[in-house]
Amino acid sequence: MAKLQGRAFLIVMDSVGCGGAPDAGDFGDAGSNTLAHIAQACAEGRAEVGRSGRLKMPNLDRLGLGAAVRLASGDAVPGLEAVPTGLWGAASEVSRGKDTPSGHWELAGVPVPWDWTYFPTTEPAFPDDLVAEVCRLAGTDGILGNCHASGVPIIAAHCAEHLRTGWPICYTSADSVFQIAAHEEAFGLERLLKLCADLAPMLHARKVGRVIARPFIGTCDDFRRTSNRRDYAIAPPAPTLLDWVQGAGRATHAVGKIGDIFSMRGIGHLHKGKSDADLFEHLVRLGADAEPGSLTFANFVEFDSLYGHPRDVAGYARALEWFDAQLPRFLAQLRPGDLAIFTADHGNDPTWSGTDHTRERVPVVGWGAGLREVGLCGFVDVGASVASHLGLAAQGPGRSFL
Repeated sequence: MAKLQGRAFLIVMDSVGCGGAPDAGDFGDAGSNTLAHIAQACAEGRAEVGRSGRLKMPNLDRLGLGAAVRLASGDAVPGLEAVPTGLWGAASEVSRGKDTPSGHWELAGVPVPWDWTYFPTTEPAFPDDLVAEVCRLAGTDGILGNCHASGVPIIAAHCAEHLRTGWPICYTSADSVFQIAAHEEAFGLERLLKLCADLAPMLHARKVGRVIARPFIGTCDDFRRTSNRRDYAIAPPAPTLLDWVQGAGRATHAVGKIGDIFSMRGIGHLHKGKSDADLFEHLVRLGADAEPGSLTFANFVEFDSLYGHPRDVAGYARALEWFDAQLPRFLAQLRPGDLAIFTADHGNDPTWSGTDHTRERVPVVGWGAGLREVGLCGFVDVGASVASHLGLAAQGPGRSFL
């Protein structure tokens, strides 16, 4: 067990799955593999926009990323062929979802004990009483959308009518979410955030995982979604790793979406940014400054939001290579006794059909534990291992691999 002064950094590369989930077929995702398929596309010259050649992630690969993908799925990962020098393995999820809250909660030691509520693919998608409540809270006579959709296309389809009527644009996806898009100026950012916050308790009671505010600005011919997105997530069903650490009197730092995902439970310090580049600067700073015995829990969302859902293979590869190239700056700040684990919450294979997440195992790659093959483990084992490193007892079902 590490000495008390050792710190822990749990870093989620959102959607960077590695295939091989035993139950992928139950989700229609048998054969999906985010990392392997990106690497194969790069090697075959099918990801040449803004980059070229085989996938280049030498820093994570040296720790064991390529080996983790091969362990998880048996798939070839061209370009990621180093002999591991760090902690490496792959984790499987038991929660019946391939969404952000399920993945993060289970990584933090708490599987989801219920089935999420998903909206049907019919049009309209939402029940009349939900639509009526949105209208009451928004002070409008109706809503727009009311269907399954991706964010940019549905804003493009309804932008003009939204600006004319003031009606919010409401949509969902294959995840358990209710999303509301509105113009920051014409509708009002604070009005949108209050609408989502006020609506969230009704949807959480129905086991809908998140209500998401999706603000945008600009004209209908030239609009863009802003960084003022806000997720109103249902609270975890039990204390998580963040609560365990904070309950022991230690400092906790949340970087990116972690505060939203955990409904701010167990979070002492919140570090937000407009981009993953901003968030990485927080991570580097915390590598230098975070308190002894503390936990830093970070989420880097743009792999998923900017490249996975739009099925942009080259963009996803560029993002992976950018992230890997930044890592030496962070790792150089770490101290003897620290542990950094890089993992993911689900997959989002940009070569796959549709626009939704994919059910996959996730890599577990670590710095600070020496060469250690942890094999196939559970998401919950990640949280238990971080707790063990910090000298704390895990309160959930996970078992430490340290």
